[in-house]
Amino acid sequence: MQRTFLFAARRNGASIRYFSTTISRRQINKIYPSASEALKDMKSNTTVLVGGFGFSGVPNTLINALRDRTDLTNFTVVSNNAGMPGVGLGQLLDTRQIGKMIASYIGDNKTFERMYLGGELDLELTPQGSIAEKIASGAAGVPAFYTPAAYGTIVQTGDLPVRFNKDGTIAKMAPPKETREFNGKAYVMEEAIFGDYAFVKVAKADRLGNCQFRKAQNNFNEAMGKNAKVTIVEADEIVEYGDIAPEDIHLQGIYVKRVIKSTEEKKIERMVYYKDPEEQRKALLEGGSSEASQKRERIIKRAAQELKDGMYVNLGIGMPLAAPAFLPEGVEIILESENGILGMGGYPRPGEEDPDLINAGKETVTLIKGAATFGSHESFGMIRAGRIDVAMLGAMQVNEFGDLANFMLPGKVKGIGGAMDLVTNPTETKVVITMEHVDKKGNPKILKQCTFPLTGQKCVSTIITDLAVFDVDRLTGLTLKEVAKGVTIDEIKAKTEAPFNVANDVKEMQI
Repeated sequence: MQRTFLFAARRNGASIRYFSTTISRRQINKIYPSASEALKDMKSNTTVLVGGFGFSGVPNTLINALRDRTDLTNFTVVSNNAGMPGVGLGQLLDTRQIGKMIASYIGDNKTFERMYLGGELDLELTPQGSIAEKIASGAAGVPAFYTPAAYGTIVQTGDLPVRFNKDGTIAKMAPPKETREFNGKAYVMEEAIFGDYAFVKVAKADRLGNCQFRKAQNNFNEAMGKNAKVTIVEADEIVEYGDIAPEDIHLQGIYVKRVIKSTEEKKIERMVYYKDPEEQRKALLEGGSSEASQKRERIIKRAAQELKDGMYVNLGIGMPLAAPAFLPEGVEIILESENGILGMGGYPRPGEEDPDLINAGKETVTLIKGAATFGSHESFGMIRAGRIDVAMLGAMQVNEFGDLANFMLPGKVKGIGGAMDLVTNPTETKVVITMEHVDKKGNPKILKQCTFPLTGQKCVSTIITDLAVFDVDRLTGLTLKEVAKGVTIDEIKAKTEAPFNVANDVKEMQI
């Protein structure tokens, strides 16, 4: 770039003007020719933040380049999950380049689960919203914060193994977390995460490092991009600087050190298509005996009655996600998804599917008119602050005062996900549980005390089962208010371990 500069000075009281010769100044250009060049000076034994949720917003070009650098090892990787075997971060598990994962979910990644239980890597299992906030806090230079998520759970008490020995015994436990009370409510202290590197996926980037996200591509990417010492951006499209309007820049160039062009094709993990209401009803209820289908239908239809016109609602995977199919005509609710969507629509028609648009179950979805998208850190802020009217989740156990267990079975490790955050503010957000009344062996799931690890304490407002509907009071316990057709109160007592009161006006479920 050629510039001519004017210099001025004074000599003996007289003003003298000097013109410089024409000089050259190098333009700011953060664009690198390839991922391998962008990673050329990367170091082992560092903390790497990797964006993405499911397969959406995953920086696969950068991950693949790191996979090929087998001289680089022992990374602490922070991500919601570790991809799938042979896909995304799953490849770095195969190459043994990850020494420690900080994640909220193992899910169906059998390699991840096997390596963790076999003592081949450390795992800090962390609530999804806490991970998002730990990263956002680090980005803001805040070393720690207090959150209501996970109070009274094994995450807070330090009863989660971080590492196993090869024989399956526990080598290292997570430390207990500090707690403190504010305004009569208990909180857990979480330390911020500070990354050395961040791998971030964006839709557009320019040579200055300014970036724009597309639809639900943001998820963890924005917070991670603002956090690390060296943020490396992988862009679907590199544009001229100035092409992204100032108000449309979601990740500002001050945070970004390097930009590359994405070379990997986007993938969709769970392709789900639109069905007309009758087809959808059948699909939601299939997959079991006719009796099991009838139970599911009863639960889902009754759960839909909890959703009122104008509500903001978060639905867990499984039966809760099915409830909107049974809403009465004319009822409008706004669905929030913790991966950064407000105004989530139904499943797409063939040809409308979009890899940048998935729900919390990693299924393809659409957006309604008037929808908004944002980062996961903002999504969980809405949730913890009680902006959501109803959170509907599945459960394995609920106790008489509303303790919830829904994330871990003994001997099995799937992960926490966002559930611990969703139940943190029951005074503002009604927590509705949908589940079968007894387990597959016929044992009660509504108990005096939960025997599985807790998701939250005294957080459930309503329990809907195939047999009954209970209101839950955190001080006085359960009140039976509805029974299914043909079900007696004596039958419910026989199949419910926890004591309960019976409402004076107990009704039959109207479904």
